[in-house]
Amino acid sequence: MFRVFIIGTTGGVGSRLADQLVSRGDQVVGLHRRVEQAQALRSRGIEPVSGDLTSIGVDELAAKMRGTNVVVFAAGASESGTQVADAVDGQGVVISAAAAAAAGVKRYLLVSAFPDARRDQHMPADFEHYMKIKRQADVHLAETDLDWVIVRPGTLTNEPGTGRVRLGLAIPYGEVPRDDVAAVLAELVRASRVRRAILELTRGSMQIAEAIVRAVER
Repeated sequence: MFRVFIIGTTGGVGSRLADQLVSRGDQVVGLHRRVEQAQALRSRGIEPVSGDLTSIGVDELAAKMRGTNVVVFAAGASESGTQVADAVDGQGVVISAAAAAAAGVKRYLLVSAFPDARRDQHMPADFEHYMKIKRQADVHLAETDLDWVIVRPGTLTNEPGTGRVRLGLAIPYGEVPRDDVAAVLAELVRASRVRRAILELTRGSMQIAEAIVRAVER
């Protein structure tokens, strides 16, 4: 049984990951910002811990992380403006990575963004800024001593997951259901042999467990 600390538990990927982990018997600790979210998390078998990622300090967050085996950063602010992106996707990764190290939690999984995301759609400046911040967060995490894994999913959809994906160091851009992103993260929680790797993810034809093995063997 693993004890997993999720940042972004109330989001599209984080909520799915939490439910998948709970269903297989793992313990999930979920960071939440609003008071009313605590009971909803608790009703799903998730241990709620309050904290605002945009203002919390390293020591305070480390205290909440202690006793967990893995930190998963699944928060995202792609549609919330540049200041929120800076605070959540940028500084949030910096603070949470430092907190994980201070708490003695070596394994850290980060949900990032596919570099080719919407490149042909003339996205607004806020989105371009968000992509820049995600890239900077990847660079920061890669320079830490944590056993990190960065997952870069393609365009996220709410279609039911298939359990089949394409996963690799560099793959063609595409879509992927949030269900399958969560399932990949759930597998990576246990796959300690996969470390210090950046994996791109889209829908595909390979079973998730096999895709992870293949991705790191090549």
